Amino acid sequence: MRCPSCNYAESKVIDSRPSDDGSSIRRRRECLHCGHRFTTYERLGENPIIVIKADGSSEVFDRSKLMRGIFTACAKRPVTPESIEELTAGIETDLRSMPRGEVHSKDLGDMVLTRLANLDDVAYIRFASVYKDFQSISEFSDALNELVSQEKD
Repeated sequence: MRCPSCNYAESKVIDSRPSDDGSSIRRRRECLHCGHRFTTYERLGENPIIVIKADGSSEVFDRSKLMRGIFTACAKRPVTPESIEELTAGIETDLRSMPRGEVHSKDLGDMVLTRLANLDDVAYIRFASVYKDFQSISEFSDALNELVSQEKD
């Protein structure tokens, strides 16, 4: 595993443990060159999940693309990388437990929004504004009102 700090090719495992849901193994590593410590996750290789996009085209589910979108929504918010990893792992687990190996992008976006609403309100609104492609202030206001009504329940 290459070091994210110096790109050296060798590291040693310091600690290894199952993740919260048991679907992956979390490993703490230390670079043998610069000593930088970082976390990696090992997952079982499985059949690809196909994402059906709004225009009817399809692509293979890309976990890193999902994480980038969530990280962007959570930028400068009090959300830890570990909680984003857990959120992403939970979505991927749900996707893999679906009877068919495909999901519509709308359903995937809804899964993210449901989890973000419980994690951070601002991240929820940021993600929703891109995902739902708000075209007016009233659409943005409707999303805020929906979030407020969810908190009251």
